[in-house]
Amino acid sequence: MATIKIQQVRSRIKCMKNQKRTLDALGLHKMNQVVEHEDTPAIMGMVEVVKHLVKVIR
Repeated sequence: MATIKIQQVRSRIKCMKNQKRTLDALGLHKMNQVVEHEDTPAIMGMVEVVKHLVKVIR
């Protein structure tokens, strides 16, 4: 499977609770942190929820 890198580029301070939980599930806890995941529909759905906070590097 292909992998993607996800970087948090905006703060989670004033986000809704479900968006904070999604960032936690992706493994993002700090600004500019980069995590690597497989490119699955589940991961892409999670990225869609927090698309305004993250940047996807393919």
